[in-house]
Amino acid sequence: MIGSSTPATELAKLSAYPHLAPAITVAERQVRIEKARKLTRDMGADALLIGAGASLRYFAGVPWGASERLVGMIIPVAGEPLLICPFFERGSLEADLQITADMRLWQEHESPHALIAQAMKDLGAAVLAVDPAISFEMVSRLGRETGLEIKEASSVINGCRMYKSATEIALMQQAKDMTILVHKATARMLYEGITTGEVNNFIEAAHRKLGASGNSFVITQFGHGTAYPHGLPGEQRLKEGDLVLVDTGCYVQGYTSDITRTYIFGQPKPEYQRIWDIEKEAQAAAFARVEIGLPCEAVDYAARAVLEKHGLGPDYNLPGTPHRTGHGIGLSIHEPAYLVRGDKTPLDVGMCFSNEPMIVVPETFGVRLEDHMYVTENGAKWFTEPQEAIDRV
Repeated sequence: MIGSSTPATELAKLSAYPHLAPAITVAERQVRIEKARKLTRDMGADALLIGAGASLRYFAGVPWGASERLVGMIIPVAGEPLLICPFFERGSLEADLQITADMRLWQEHESPHALIAQAMKDLGAAVLAVDPAISFEMVSRLGRETGLEIKEASSVINGCRMYKSATEIALMQQAKDMTILVHKATARMLYEGITTGEVNNFIEAAHRKLGASGNSFVITQFGHGTAYPHGLPGEQRLKEGDLVLVDTGCYVQGYTSDITRTYIFGQPKPEYQRIWDIEKEAQAAAFARVEIGLPCEAVDYAARAVLEKHGLGPDYNLPGTPHRTGHGIGLSIHEPAYLVRGDKTPLDVGMCFSNEPMIVVPETFGVRLEDHMYVTENGAKWFTEPQEAIDRV
């Protein structure tokens, strides 16, 4: 029940998650690299440059964040990958590296772009496909200093990362199962007067108690604050009769969850219940529309048709849904493809999405129900079961 317990009691109930998903193997990373080679070749490039961030983790297992120092990996269409990194970071990067790769090191006063140019020359390569996540400043300098022909490599990165393997789906399932447990504990421990900051701190502690590496993010809003999709600044205190919106996730071996629950603390007003029921219907319509070969935008249209039937919208007009129905998810919280008008990417097996056609009543309240689904041969399958009622999580 909502508000039936205390933070200390709920935190004490949690313990390390008992059913751990297996890690990504070296063999699976090698399959990813071979696919990247094929896609790089198909786009007319000789090699692919991956920057620090989610894609470097995807291909090499290195959880390294992007900074002003270039850290990257060159995947040639033939030959072993090359890791470009600062000399003083070698030990840290080698400790994380999960594939075989040569290392090209640069000192602080040297140009990493020169190393890339030399590596391409050694490979007999002239056309470099570049990870779109690498900063514009770095790509511009790379072009100026090397004379290489540079192509943008979204087709390669997305062509690999959009389609999740069974191992990836299992890791994501664990993250989402953990977050569902945290949502239930959070709802039970609420009390009148608790602040949004205190709720956020509880969620972080709860995810860590389960064994996740902390929150991927958390948004908690009460009452009027729920009308703003990503919240309002400052602290809010919970009052009887408030809607509560909690949007949070956690990381498991780099893979993330992202689940939202909206529920009532007390008794719901009739208008809260009406909008909550429409939101649930729209979420179900989006799920039912998933079919292999359909464009992603078809799912967005299905959710919006429900809103229009009930006199909401149309399009992004409010009261209605102010944003897309969903986004891809994996190592990044938001990644291609997207369930939005204009995204004509065909739905296919292994694609994973949020399903969250939020309804906003401007400056009054909002309801977002967000669960995640993945595409199978037979349509969509839920990672987590949708919320059942406005007074149950």
